[in-house]
Amino acid sequence: MSFMINRKSVSEIFTYGDYCQWSDGERWELIHGTAYAMTAPSRIHQKVVLELGRQISNFLQGKPCEPYIAPFDVRLPQKNEVDEEINTVVQPDISVICDPQKLDDKGCRGAPDWIIEILSPSTAFKDMDTKRTLYESHGVREYWLIHPIELWGMVYLLNNEGFYGVPHMFQLENETKVSIFPELQINWQFLS
Repeated sequence: MSFMINRKSVSEIFTYGDYCQWSDGERWELIHGTAYAMTAPSRIHQKVVLELGRQISNFLQGKPCEPYIAPFDVRLPQKNEVDEEINTVVQPDISVICDPQKLDDKGCRGAPDWIIEILSPSTAFKDMDTKRTLYESHGVREYWLIHPIELWGMVYLLNNEGFYGVPHMFQLENETKVSIFPELQINWQFLS
C-alpha cells in the first residue's frame, strides 16, 4: 500500500474515483473506503474458480442470470451516490447477477444474487468476517465460502429479515445444491 500513502494520507477514505486512477497492474478492493491489496491466487484457487464458473455458466445458459469471475468489479453504493463517490468496490471470485439493470461496462452496481469466495490464507479472515457482513448488509441472497485445501464449504442464506442465519457447512464431496437455483448441483469430483 505504500504507493497509496504517497497519494493521500492514511486517514482519508478512498473512493471508486480514486480506485479508477490506480495502476491496472495491481488489484485492489475498497471496503468502506479502506484499500485492500489482492495477492496472486494459488493454482488450486484458480482451478476451483474455473471449474465452479464452468458449472454455473453451463447451468445458466439461456437463463436471465449471468455469472462473472474475478477480476470483475462489484460496486456497492450506500445510497444513490454517483460511481466516483462509492467507497466500496470488491472483486468476488464468482458473482452471479440476475438483474440486468445492475450490469454495465464497469461491472456490477449493486448486490449480486450469489457470491462465492475461495478462501486463501491471506484473505480468509476478510472473506469470513468483513465481506460476510458487507454482503449481508447489501442483500446478497446466497454467500458461499469454499476452503479448497481442507475440502469444506460454508453457505450463508439471507433470511426474510435481511440477515444471514447460521451457516450451513458441507464437505466438498459428491454434490451440493444451490439454494437460489434448486436445480443446480455443484459437483466436487474435480477435487479428488
